[in-house]
Amino acid sequence: MASEKLLQFVDRAQAYPPKRDAGHRASDFREIAERYAPPSAEEQAGRCSQCGVPYCSVHCPLQNHIPDWLRLTAEGRLREAYALSNSTSTMPEICGRICPQDRLCEGNCVIEFTGHGAVTIGSVEKFITDTAWEQGWVEPLVPGRPRGQSVGIIGAGPAGLSAAEYLRVMGYDVHVYDRYDRAGGLLTYGIPGFKLEKHVVTRRVERLVAGGIVFHANFEVGRDASLEALRQQHDAVLIATGVYKPREIKAPGVGAGGVVEALDYLTASNRKGFGDAVPAFDDGSLNAAGKHVVVIGGGDTAMDCVRTAVRQGAKSVKCLYRRDRANMPGSQREVANAEEEGVEFVWLSAPEGFTGGGQVNGVRAARMRLGAPDASGRRAPEPEPDSQFTLDADLVIKALGYDAEDLPSLFGSGELGVTRWGTVRVDQRTMMTSLDGVFAAGDIVRGASLVVWAIRDGRDVSDKMHAFLKVKARTAEAEQVAA
Repeated sequence: MASEKLLQFVDRAQAYPPKRDAGHRASDFREIAERYAPPSAEEQAGRCSQCGVPYCSVHCPLQNHIPDWLRLTAEGRLREAYALSNSTSTMPEICGRICPQDRLCEGNCVIEFTGHGAVTIGSVEKFITDTAWEQGWVEPLVPGRPRGQSVGIIGAGPAGLSAAEYLRVMGYDVHVYDRYDRAGGLLTYGIPGFKLEKHVVTRRVERLVAGGIVFHANFEVGRDASLEALRQQHDAVLIATGVYKPREIKAPGVGAGGVVEALDYLTASNRKGFGDAVPAFDDGSLNAAGKHVVVIGGGDTAMDCVRTAVRQGAKSVKCLYRRDRANMPGSQREVANAEEEGVEFVWLSAPEGFTGGGQVNGVRAARMRLGAPDASGRRAPEPEPDSQFTLDADLVIKALGYDAEDLPSLFGSGELGVTRWGTVRVDQRTMMTSLDGVFAAGDIVRGASLVVWAIRDGRDVSDKMHAFLKVKARTAEAEQVAA
């Protein structure tokens, strides 16, 4: 009976797909774990308790129907499981790979609270959709009935791609403008292949292209066209640029050679993976091979940098973070993966300067202690007196997060309203900016956040834009009749 395949969390231990040996996986950019074989995935899905209040779904930004597709997987009904998973997410296999499940769905799994270990939701989600691609269950994007209206989307990251798909299904002509030569945003150039192999992103983009969405690559709003020009060209515009302005360190020597930005470093590595010519990588500027590397920061970007440096053949890799392990923002799983691969974490330490003059050769740092909570509720780090020390460093990577760029200036649109943090201000009910018919979604509204939230915002804003465009169409029809 199907019911016998469920509620197995007491007798069946939690088991993630096995990771490749750290020594082997640290020599390439392939994903570190293979996906389940079908019996294993079905067995792990069958550990779900099918609880009355599914906290996994409640804590998923997309409100995915997690217990339902776990049940279908446990019963071997994978095609139905995929259909249900796909109904709430445009990129389930990507979320299955890069979402911090330990902080979201799995971290709030009821059986995790009982000490039996959470259901391995992310790994099952990845398995379901990868199987769907292999079996041909992923259907082409079919445009809705043509509406005679067009939408311009600025940014081909997860928020922009998600909105583009929904709006195309609704029947709109969709044009996506992006500054890079490939779509995907940070999915393509920010996240390393060992977390998200690039063909996974590419096949999603190819599906959108086949569905009639038009991509304008190497297109910078403000250089190739103003925001106002796009407003004149389209019936509605979505700003989904993400946030790309790196946060700075104010310390002596920060301008020395070899002190680089995390995104520059990761982009260079990902471009090499695509086979692109990358002069700054080839001349060693953005290549960790043979170097003592220090990464400053404790978020997921910092984890991406330290693990990339290991794969590039760094002589040593250290991560300098001003708080302790329990208070870092990045995924604890990523920390564990990095430690397995040979990364050394220097907790409760902050940089005070960089030595070497024109070319960095060391990081001067001080020990920190955690004081009273700050405005965010986290304990604020304070320097320990007389605790300075120096780390050898031929390459220092700054991974302190990102803020919004000055879009009103970049886009030539001083009327575009922004918050004091530089993010685009929107009406929370309509997701519209201060400019009529111009919407915004994703990190450019909420600040640097998770991919899953960007996908959710793309889904939400497509509904808001659809409502606006329907009113606009009716108004235009009424004016024509009156004329």
